[in-house]
Amino acid sequence: MSGETTPLIEEHWFDDDGVVPNNPRLPLVVYRGVLESGPGAAAACETLFAGNGWSGGWRGGVYPYHHYHSTAHEALGIVAGSAKVRLGGDSGTVVDLHAGDVVVIPAGVAHKGEAASPDLLIVGAYPGGRGPDMRIPGKGDREQALANIAAVPPPATDPVCGRSGPLIERRRTGVQR
Repeated sequence: MSGETTPLIEEHWFDDDGVVPNNPRLPLVVYRGVLESGPGAAAACETLFAGNGWSGGWRGGVYPYHHYHSTAHEALGIVAGSAKVRLGGDSGTVVDLHAGDVVVIPAGVAHKGEAASPDLLIVGAYPGGRGPDMRIPGKGDREQALANIAAVPPPATDPVCGRSGPLIERRRTGVQR
């Protein structure tokens, strides 16, 4: 990402709906058009994320069912194609994502791919390379998932902006919605 311009940023907050815990402390953040496109975009995204302390990643798409991670936050870099992703569970929000966008999903926030272009490619990563668990809403030990989510510290760095950015500023100032 170029340090010369401020990226267009969206924040989404999701409440616990009794099935999906979501995250009361951190917003889901969408950065619009911050990644390079074209050949080498996936490697450039991996380099950006790793340089900002987010690693342990993968390349692929978004599962077509609601899931969340109770032990780690997740960054998704859309490096090719587009997708419609439902965030926050059944009562959440559908967001259109396009090549160049990054989504930072706090621990506990459900996500589900609802549609994708044939060329969709996503790079995923986690702060400090911390591997996530896989949780399906309504299945498994909810109390353990809630305890896990509460124990996940806010990210020390932002995958796009490094030591600054919306997640880091909220942590510094203690601002919540």
